[in-house]
Amino acid sequence: MSGLHPSLCDIYEEVARRNAGEKEFHQAVFEVLTSLGPVVDKHPEFADNAVIRRLCEPERQIIFRVPWLDDSGTVQINRGFRVEFNSALGPFKGGLRFHPSVYLGIVKFLGFEQIFKNSLTGLPIGGGKGGSDFDPKGRSDAEVMRFCQSFMTELYRHIGEYTDVPAGDIGVGTREIGYLFGQYKRITNRYESGVLTGKGLTWGGSQVRTEATGYGTVFFVDEILRAARDSFDGKRVVVSGSGNVAIYAIEKVHALGGIVVACSDSSGYVLDEKGIDIDVLKDVKEVQRGRISDYVEARAGAAQFVEGRSIWEVPCDIALPSATQNEVSGADAELLIKSGCRIVAEGANMPCTPEAVKLFAEAGVTFAPGKAANAGGVATSALEMQQNASRDSWTFEDTEQRLAEIMGRIHDSCLTIADEYGQPGNYMAGANIAGFIRVADAMLALGLV
Repeated sequence: MSGLHPSLCDIYEEVARRNAGEKEFHQAVFEVLTSLGPVVDKHPEFADNAVIRRLCEPERQIIFRVPWLDDSGTVQINRGFRVEFNSALGPFKGGLRFHPSVYLGIVKFLGFEQIFKNSLTGLPIGGGKGGSDFDPKGRSDAEVMRFCQSFMTELYRHIGEYTDVPAGDIGVGTREIGYLFGQYKRITNRYESGVLTGKGLTWGGSQVRTEATGYGTVFFVDEILRAARDSFDGKRVVVSGSGNVAIYAIEKVHALGGIVVACSDSSGYVLDEKGIDIDVLKDVKEVQRGRISDYVEARAGAAQFVEGRSIWEVPCDIALPSATQNEVSGADAELLIKSGCRIVAEGANMPCTPEAVKLFAEAGVTFAPGKAANAGGVATSALEMQQNASRDSWTFEDTEQRLAEIMGRIHDSCLTIADEYGQPGNYMAGANIAGFIRVADAMLALGLV
């Protein structure tokens, strides 16, 4: 099988056979396995003890019905998921995604990625993920509350601060975490702050958690630039999406001297040559919960809305795909390469297709995979767990500094490991191998579990 070490082909074929139709999961597994050939040659004990095969099989997969009443009194039924993938390094840790596209394959792809992302942080957290095909968009607060309460009525029996610690993801923000935590507290009669992360600041949340994924992605790119004796100063940046990750990536790029000229949502993108006005964007998306086209109206003609076209046609030095999986196609990659883009860092989980990643490598574009570049969110979640465990609270500045240090360590680890395994400068190989080795060593140490 092209790109895979001979000893790994059977493992991938087994994954594809046992998880039929779950194309995102297949893609995530294949991407990691393509990097592990040199590791298998150097560490035959990983193959002898079926570590890679075990890593590709979740420890537990939970699927459940979520019945709830909408505002008209009609019963609605959604499906809930939690995939507890690997706990060799600590309790399962990973977000909950509420979006119509969610099905088991999406959750397994996200959980598999989470294993290596969490490993790279160096913190004691395993990998998991969950969610539902419920769409909070357009629903009232009361409907979202009723759904979250029903969802937690099943989920509560599977989670805990020493077992599995969910957080937010697409469609799950502080509002949803609040409703989920409230129901958990109500059912268990315990104020167990460490069972969920992404909480509000007044009831156990961490400073910087809202900003963490976007900030962390930009900190990672800043480390790439430093390694090349460069900086964000004057760099033209494009960020896809306009949700939490994108908004705070834009904010941090501007703070470091770059200029973000475009961002997007599913309807199209806005182009603002003077730089996206972050205050206007926050008002449109976080306060009004509006569409990206509303930004143009708020800017009174200083920006333009381009409907139904790819944001990657906008020329840039740095691209931060921060919307969703597989949003950057091969054709999009060609547009970025042609316009002179030098760095692509994934703010979302697996937003670049395999074809796009291959084209970036062939063109010499520096590519930072999501498991490294967007690890800031889960890293800060782990810091929130640490504060909850010690009944402590840290300042914004202190937490942001810790986040920057963690992203710096991840960057250095990726470069060091890539060099050690004969692929200097290859951040994808470095991230995959570094993340894998730490988990694999722990799995060997714990025996056949």
